[in-house]
Amino acid sequence: MAAVPELRLRCANDKPERREGEYVLYWMIAARRTRANFALQRAVERAKELGKPLLVFEPLRCGYRWASDRLHTFVLHGMVDNAKRCADAEVTYLPYVEPSLGAGKGLLQALAAKACVVVTDDFPCFFLPRMVAAAAAALPVRLEVVDGNGLLPLVVGDKVFGRAFDFRRFLQKVLSSHLAEFPVGDPLRGYALGEAKLPRGVATRWPRASAALLAGDAAACVELPIDHSVAPSPVRGGAAAAGAALRTFLVERLPRYANDRSDPDADCASGLSPYLHFGHLGAHQVFAGLAAQEGWQRDRIKATASGQRGWFGMGENAEAFLDELVTWRELGFNYTHQRSDYEDFVSLPQWAQATLQAHAEDPRQYVYSRDELAASRTHDEVWNAAQNQLRTTGTMQNYLRMLWGKKVLEWSRTPADAFATLVELNNRYALDGRDPNSYTGISWVFGRYDRPWAPQRSIYGAIRYMSSANTVKKLKMKGYLRTWGGYHG
Repeated sequence: MAAVPELRLRCANDKPERREGEYVLYWMIAARRTRANFALQRAVERAKELGKPLLVFEPLRCGYRWASDRLHTFVLHGMVDNAKRCADAEVTYLPYVEPSLGAGKGLLQALAAKACVVVTDDFPCFFLPRMVAAAAAALPVRLEVVDGNGLLPLVVGDKVFGRAFDFRRFLQKVLSSHLAEFPVGDPLRGYALGEAKLPRGVATRWPRASAALLAGDAAACVELPIDHSVAPSPVRGGAAAAGAALRTFLVERLPRYANDRSDPDADCASGLSPYLHFGHLGAHQVFAGLAAQEGWQRDRIKATASGQRGWFGMGENAEAFLDELVTWRELGFNYTHQRSDYEDFVSLPQWAQATLQAHAEDPRQYVYSRDELAASRTHDEVWNAAQNQLRTTGTMQNYLRMLWGKKVLEWSRTPADAFATLVELNNRYALDGRDPNSYTGISWVFGRYDRPWAPQRSIYGAIRYMSSANTVKKLKMKGYLRTWGGYHG
């Protein structure tokens, strides 16, 4: 098996590995899949080096912000897939769903007490960096953190890029060599180290998730102390569903992507962002599927540093999609990796803060409360439809998501209130919320990665303006409005 690239590895503490330990522990927290997973690959690599079995531990806490039936169920779907693959490979897998606040405290330490080394996922957003740092300080054994977030290792982008153009130029200079370093497709293939034995008392104090929970049974989930007002999405989670979604996109939607992706009625967006967020699918898998369909080889990359789109050497539709998957997605990871204030209004560019502040007292024709917005109770049919889709399914059509954010800026008492409202609504309802791209997408509404626009407008100042009236004129969306208009309780 190929070694995981060094640029994707870091040791989070100064504790030693223990060769006398009983197993290698993989603490699965972000890359929640068993295929094309650099962290799992590293854990298998260490297990083979040490001649010890592998223990895969996938926990699901109930105390994280915005925990709900929707988010829990999506993760549980993934646990079902992971349990099956680990069973097939004869790898010990421990799916743990915390039944009450704090019930899982001590479980990681108990598992690590018998481990030779602990391996986990890098993820530069939400509560995960703090959780990993706390574990690194508390664990008695070496903790290795593995970056499998994107095609470019996080440490390579060693500064914050202010524009997609600048980041694209950087990618054009450095990405090609990293495209030769893909994760192993099936790191558990050929595993023959036997099953790991759980430490005494663990199974009793912290029992495995029940079959009912793993099935996403509503009666089982109702006992959990999470938000039951946000219902599960009709979109199924897990690696199997992610693979099916990728195949559907490549065959049915990609051929229309460049021309039609903004039209709600065309329905040709990839639909992959929830799977990428929860780690049920990796960016390398998406790129590999696209490259195979295009018959692409790495030597087709254009030798350029122009910052312009269309440099991978693929077709028009593939290039348009790659700019979203690589440039814009990894731009978000670059920002959250470099800055810890990404969810704060004050992290916006100075010019954007200045123009918004200058217009903060401008009169608003409409001002809506957060509850009114959540329930789609506004005067704007297009906005209400987008919010209905988000609240009902956990997804929103890509172009309308930009308009959705712009209108909240217009209808809030202050720009800072608008920013906080968008964070709350997006992260509560969206399957792909709580992600680097959530925060960069929201902050784009307020000027990040953009430029000042003229003429200045009331409320917006020099921030880019969007209107529902122009959107209806520009896009094909009669079918979308028929589906999502009106009230969706």
